[in-house]
Amino acid sequence: MTRRARLRLPAWTATLTWKSTVFITVMCCALAALLGVLVHVSVAGQTVNDSRERALTRLTAATRAYEAGEPLPRFSGVDPEGLPGSLRALALRGERGTVVVEHEGRPTMWAAGPADGRALAVQLDYTTSAETIDGLDRSILASSVLAIGATLLLGAFAVTRVTRRLHLTAQVARRISAGDLDARVNDPRTKDPSRPQDEVATVSGALDTMASSLQRKLQTEQRFTADVAHELRTPLTGLSAAAELLPEGRPSELVRDRVKTMRDLTEDLLEISRLDARNETVDLAVHDLGPIARRVSEAKWGSPHADKPWGSASGTETEVRIVRDATVETDRRRLERVLGNLVANAHKHGAPPVVLTVDGAVVTVRDHGPGYPEYLLATGPQRFRTESGGKGHGLGLTIAVGQAEVIGAELVFGQAPDDGGGALARLTLPEYVSFDSVEAEPEP
Repeated sequence: MTRRARLRLPAWTATLTWKSTVFITVMCCALAALLGVLVHVSVAGQTVNDSRERALTRLTAATRAYEAGEPLPRFSGVDPEGLPGSLRALALRGERGTVVVEHEGRPTMWAAGPADGRALAVQLDYTTSAETIDGLDRSILASSVLAIGATLLLGAFAVTRVTRRLHLTAQVARRISAGDLDARVNDPRTKDPSRPQDEVATVSGALDTMASSLQRKLQTEQRFTADVAHELRTPLTGLSAAAELLPEGRPSELVRDRVKTMRDLTEDLLEISRLDARNETVDLAVHDLGPIARRVSEAKWGSPHADKPWGSASGTETEVRIVRDATVETDRRRLERVLGNLVANAHKHGAPPVVLTVDGAVVTVRDHGPGYPEYLLATGPQRFRTESGGKGHGLGLTIAVGQAEVIGAELVFGQAPDDGGGALARLTLPEYVSFDSVEAEPEP
């Protein structure tokens, strides 16, 4: 069974400007054709009627002269040569009529009537009338083209102004979706109540109002999160110090573990609030990716002697593969934070082996577990939404995404393509190019 091939039009044909231009063109052409036909029919009919009246007047004068036995006027005669057969037959039936035909290379109007069983006919030069109608048609065509062109220009200008405002509104909406809550359309029609507001101004004003409301709500939530986390630090510090004074034993270990979990959660909340505020400063320096990857893989998450909050919860090591080392200009602390959170997430929610691969400026972290959940692949990490079994708080990958954005890297989550399955996170960093490695171009 064959499928009917569908005609795919270019993408630009779906734009409002293109559709409006086509609509205006079709309507202008239809209106010009209608007006042209009406004018042509009216003028041509009037011209033909005038010529017919003149021809019939000549035929009446010729009939009188024929009946009086007087010489016939010019351009008249009985059964003259060139008289159309249809008009001759009409005259032989005793009726009068006219017809326009080509005679001797010129348009001629014939008028004929009965004359003793024969046809008495007169002829009238129709060249001037035909030229008048042809000139009228050319004028109608030229004026229609001119009118269509002018209408198209004016219509395109008007539509372009509207679509430009729509594109600006869409651009601002995309900036807001990307996190720029300060973006506004600021349509002047929404600022001046005395000016009439069209539909585009209404949409722009609604978008600005929505953005302002959303910004206020998010800022309130960010301040609340930062304040709560900040206020929790002081009692947690005292609680941690008190826990260290407890006698050794299983209950003391449980208390210290819970206190450490609360401290880590509080620090994560503070870090997220700083990322949301978008006022982080970056300490850029040139580093090799290989040593950073090895340093991250050597840290043991959950170990009391570890100085980094990442690694393997089960104590299994992370396999590091250096396919091609690269030099990048980045913030090492933030980069280690991103890679550490990815490795910790792989150990916590995935299955061994966990592989950290450096291939140029691209770093991948892959495990062999069930892979990332569908919601994460569709919308990205969500705070306090855990991946499996309620373990963790869902903040590790959120922080990784935020820190990657701060250092100008691209972090993409996906599934491993081969049969082994598992989650695959790909971090792409801007590669550093030294001036010494660039060859000088020869002078001309």
